[in-house]
Amino acid sequence: MFQPGPEKPFVATRGAIAKFQHETIVACLGVLRAKADEHSGIDYLQVFEDAETGDRLWFIEDGAGGAITALLPEEY
Repeated sequence: MFQPGPEKPFVATRGAIAKFQHETIVACLGVLRAKADEHSGIDYLQVFEDAETGDRLWFIEDGAGGAITALLPEEY
């Protein structure tokens, strides 16, 4: 459901922050949360692509006890 909280922190890698900045990453998380609510859940791996550069930003939601992580594909 991409809902961060005390049991599921939201984190981003240094590479993702450097390439996309905090504001963009948080905005993308908002899109994921809305889509998850709309569809009663979405796949654990979601990808955003910058239309101008083709750069990709991945979001991975781990299972119970894990985190929601924003990262670059090459950091996986």
